[in-house]
Amino acid sequence: MSSVYGIVPQDNPGILQVRVPVPYPLQYVNAYLIQGDGGWTVMDPGIHSPEALELWEEVFRTTGIGFRQLERIVLTHHHPDHYGLAGFFQHKSGAPVFLSEWGRRQADDLWGNGDEAARRLWTLFRQHGMDAAMADAMLPHMAGFVELVSPRPETAPIRNSDLLQLGESLWEAVETGGHAAGHMSFYRKDTGEMFCGDAVLPRISPNIGYMPGVEEDPLASFLDGLRLLAEYAVDRAYPGHRDSFQGFAKRCGELIVHHDKRLSQMEERIGPGPCTAYECCTGLFGSRLTVHQFRFAMSETLAHLIHLERRGRIRREEQEGTVVFFRAKME
Repeated sequence: MSSVYGIVPQDNPGILQVRVPVPYPLQYVNAYLIQGDGGWTVMDPGIHSPEALELWEEVFRTTGIGFRQLERIVLTHHHPDHYGLAGFFQHKSGAPVFLSEWGRRQADDLWGNGDEAARRLWTLFRQHGMDAAMADAMLPHMAGFVELVSPRPETAPIRNSDLLQLGESLWEAVETGGHAAGHMSFYRKDTGEMFCGDAVLPRISPNIGYMPGVEEDPLASFLDGLRLLAEYAVDRAYPGHRDSFQGFAKRCGELIVHHDKRLSQMEERIGPGPCTAYECCTGLFGSRLTVHQFRFAMSETLAHLIHLERRGRIRREEQEGTVVFFRAKME
């Protein structure tokens, strides 16, 4: 297995970062092992794949940790690269799994209701101009995630401001949205540490995607969450991707600026119109994307266009069953 995967010790000796392989360009997701008096907490164990299981076998062999030493399994959010192995770990360890109520509901909707969620997404993308071949490819693509999150865990809810035992200490749950409704970060005030999942990432921007029936304006939720998180005195942040980092509040500000620029790019791309979301998406992200990448790019495009529309910067019309956007007329 590649040397990029495996254990990365942290300055806090009670925390181990584990780079777990994922079948996407990001290469790996960060899981964390947090040591307590009587056992370990595992956070975001990764996707359920043979490669991830092989990695965990190596980690457990190296550290001497076994499934029965896991006290609890904590999930920052429901996305497959974080959530996928939670049910398997629960089955092996008997440990409780903690996830926000929003996260549980979305996991149930995405992977427990057949292809209903995928068909809603298909309908949405077709309404916004995606060609039939690409939209049709979304259905088997979405269905392919079921095996990567099975078995699904029984979860106990985490609520905003809850104090959750992670290792030897209590950490405050901080709920934000945008990347994933009900995303939970965890803050330890006395040490200034924050597990931030995908709410704040160094060097890359978290995907902000619109999903029908979840958040009306996910970008607004994400930006509000960044402003909230920036108020915490964080000395060391442990993200879902890339390395742990300092300068947390600064990074929150950089992400806000990034999305301000992206909004301007979207508005410019719409121009006088008419322009579909799909045309805007391919204009900004290109058309040589995988199905997986197209789903993220299209959802992100829609999130930005919805935000622009709600701020009165663009408007929409329906033309022969397809939604098109125009730049709003300035008085």
